[in-house]
Amino acid sequence: MPWMLVCRRHLLVLTLMIGSCQWSADSSVVFAATRTTGLTVRAEMRPQTSLYVSTPLLRFDVPAAGTLDRRQTTVEFTAAARTARAGEVVVTVEPAGPMEGPGGAADVEDAVSFSGDSDGTLSGVVTPGGMQVAARWTGSGVRHGRLVFTLSRSAQAGSYVLPVRFLLITP
Repeated sequence: MPWMLVCRRHLLVLTLMIGSCQWSADSSVVFAATRTTGLTVRAEMRPQTSLYVSTPLLRFDVPAAGTLDRRQTTVEFTAAARTARAGEVVVTVEPAGPMEGPGGAADVEDAVSFSGDSDGTLSGVVTPGGMQVAARWTGSGVRHGRLVFTLSRSAQAGSYVLPVRFLLITP
C-alpha cells in the first residue's frame, strides 16, 4: 500500500537521523536496534452512486391517421455505483407529475410502457404513483443503458409529455 511505503520511508529516515545524532555525540560507532510492527487498517466503504439520464421528459407525438407514428421515445442512462461486495444496484423510474396531452391533462388510460435493450435493463409500465424497476445488476461499476418508452395505441392524435424521475438505488 502506498501509505505504508511512506510511513516506512519516514521510519528509515528517522532511524538514520537518530543514528547520526548518536554517532556525532560520542564519536564512536553505535548500532541502533530497530523494531518493525504491523498496522492493520479496516476501512468500510459506503455505497456511492451517480446517475445521468438523457432527459427527464418523455415526449410523444401521436399522429393523425396516415402520418409517421412517433409513439416511442428513448432515454439513455449512465449509472455508476460503488457497493459492498456482490451488492445489488437498481435503477427505477416513476412519474414526476401528470401526463400532459392535447388540450391539457391526458387520460389516465393512456399507459406508458418501457422496455430495455441493453444488459440488465427490464420491461414494465410507468404507473401513476408507482415506482418501477427499469434496470438491475450486481456489483460495482459503470453501466450504460437504453430504455424505449411507448405510449399506448389508444392515445388520441397530438403531443404528450410525461415528466419522469429516475433513481439509482443500492439497497
